[in-house]
Amino acid sequence: MLFKTRGIVMRTVKYGETSLVATVFTELFGIQTYMVNGVRTSSPRTAQKAGLFQPSTLLEMVVYHQESKNMQRIRESRWAVLYHDIFFDVRKNAVALFMVELLQKCLKQPEAHPDLFHFMEDALLQLDEAGAMEAANFPLYFALHLAHFFGYRISDDHDGDNTVLDLREGEFVAEPPIHPDWVGGQQSETISLLLKCMHPSDLSQIQLNQDLRRQLLRSLLSFYALRNADFGSLRSVPVLQEVLG
Repeated sequence: MLFKTRGIVMRTVKYGETSLVATVFTELFGIQTYMVNGVRTSSPRTAQKAGLFQPSTLLEMVVYHQESKNMQRIRESRWAVLYHDIFFDVRKNAVALFMVELLQKCLKQPEAHPDLFHFMEDALLQLDEAGAMEAANFPLYFALHLAHFFGYRISDDHDGDNTVLDLREGEFVAEPPIHPDWVGGQQSETISLLLKCMHPSDLSQIQLNQDLRRQLLRSLLSFYALRNADFGSLRSVPVLQEVLG
């Protein structure tokens, strides 16, 4: 059957001489794999179509969908939104690639998750419009708020007594736990500030240096790895750290 759905391109892999296999997070069906035929040729028309399948692209699609199949087909696809900056600004592009890679690491089953889809769509649009400071802090903001959709958001109960963040429990506590998965001091305080940011525009108020930003990102990725046995490493992180400074 044919369905209309929006989608966010997660990744693509070359297939054969002229085709692509695209992983797309769709509004209707969750994460899906699509065969995209005849887009890797020298003609202007097919080159334009291949450009639709850059990671983080927001698409409007008409797709064939059968639950019994592992790979689906796309009948029609077009831009849902034309970004102003994400594909042209090296920093924002690196952040967007981090966002889609982190999301894909967390998505385990091809099932509909419209609230998560709308969060991801809105986050990409907000990134596209973000200022320089907001974009630099965006990976931390995104990682903290994405966790909510998978049931392990950090509780913002940081106060004068609870100043240590237990990464295993996802909560602030008074004393360092006996295991090594915790952060304190400026890291835990900054995570509390980031949790209070309800909109990306709030990120411009949080001044972070390069070292602290990198420490925080490592800690948050450890938080995810503790909850995903096969989490591994993210290929986008070295590039992200390089361009954000």
